[in-house]
Amino acid sequence: MSRAPNDTRRWRGAQFVHCDTDNLVTLGELCATDGMITSLAKPTNAPAFDLTGKVVVPGFVQTHIHLVQTLFRGLADDLALMDWLRNRIWPLEASHDEESVYWSARLGLTELLLGGTTAILDMATVHHTDAVFRAAEECGIRLHCGSAMMDRENEAGLWQTTDLCLADACALADKWHGRGRLKYAFAPRFVPSCTEELLTQTRDMARARGCLIHTHSSENVDELALVRELTGRENVEYLHDIGLTGPDVVLAHCVHLSSKEMALLASTGTRVVHCPSSNLKLASGYAPIPEMVDQGVHVSLGADGAPCNNRLDIFQEMRLAALIHKPRAGATALPARQVLKFATKHGAEALGHTHGGQLAETYDADFVVLDPDTPATTGGTEPHGMVVYAMSPANVREVWIGGERVVADGHVVAWDTQETITEARKALDRVIRRAGL
Repeated sequence: MSRAPNDTRRWRGAQFVHCDTDNLVTLGELCATDGMITSLAKPTNAPAFDLTGKVVVPGFVQTHIHLVQTLFRGLADDLALMDWLRNRIWPLEASHDEESVYWSARLGLTELLLGGTTAILDMATVHHTDAVFRAAEECGIRLHCGSAMMDRENEAGLWQTTDLCLADACALADKWHGRGRLKYAFAPRFVPSCTEELLTQTRDMARARGCLIHTHSSENVDELALVRELTGRENVEYLHDIGLTGPDVVLAHCVHLSSKEMALLASTGTRVVHCPSSNLKLASGYAPIPEMVDQGVHVSLGADGAPCNNRLDIFQEMRLAALIHKPRAGATALPARQVLKFATKHGAEALGHTHGGQLAETYDADFVVLDPDTPATTGGTEPHGMVVYAMSPANVREVWIGGERVVADGHVVAWDTQETITEARKALDRVIRRAGL
């Protein structure tokens, strides 16, 4: 992903769609030097990529993904969360090897890139996290990732001692954090899997290294009952009491919250990831996103993992986020422009990517080229609604990260899609045999 110094590139002819300015659409061109946007709608003499008739949006950011689970798509359907974990996902994750994690990650990254996602926050499993970073480094995506930290014993044997959890996480952070487009995120799985000692030491070690902290919270009523049994408190209240709230903490789901917990999330700037498809499929419920937004909670979007979705499709998550709350909160709740902002600018903010998520000067040239001229998307000219309500990965033509094209003509530049599928199938066979499923 290297380039010559002072490399200037220009893209012209598209509708450049903005998410956080009064000027919603720019007609003209975008110019970037060394991967950073230097101008919009200002002609230059640099060679131009002609995007006439296309729509360009900031790169999509998904702030809750499980790449190690991509191989398990279709293997854990129609189950509630705790059964899904104990009887399927944990035994399958425990059966991974280094190469099966690599091919699972590569398969998931292929789907994500082809769907326009340019940055993710990922939670791996307990072992083999190097393989996730290796796949991400090859394809050029922006990745924050951490091993799933679990120091309470479970039936699948998917856990480590507290000291080993911390030692492995610190070693991975020292190796990968800040390496190109890669960052480490400390990832305690959720409160029922983690002792308080692990959580508090994770807090300190992550902050000492400037890493994000990423965990699941308040996803399911059975989970909440376990948290109350272990701590005597509600989930977010407990996390806050032990210092695990703040702008560097990203909580996936937050479906079941008290009004006090929502106020805590807002006042501390804690990041919340809305995962509507996963929450529906696992019957977890509807996160109170309109109420969170009204209170000032920071919200972004994520597909979660393939076996609880079964897609890694940001268009599906945007559409559902914009639709499922309207019957209760009204037709004007979560309009398309706001949801597109969740999927771009807010996602970048959750990752601490201060120069991401917008088409603006001094921001990284991460963007998606969309073709609106398909039977499913031909119609009105308002692009925010078109992207959120009508488009899908089928509209994605090109994806650029840091001014480098990573998707062209429907394929990932870094590798062969058919090889990825073939090797992923072989890896899945090994994992299933090992798991005895």
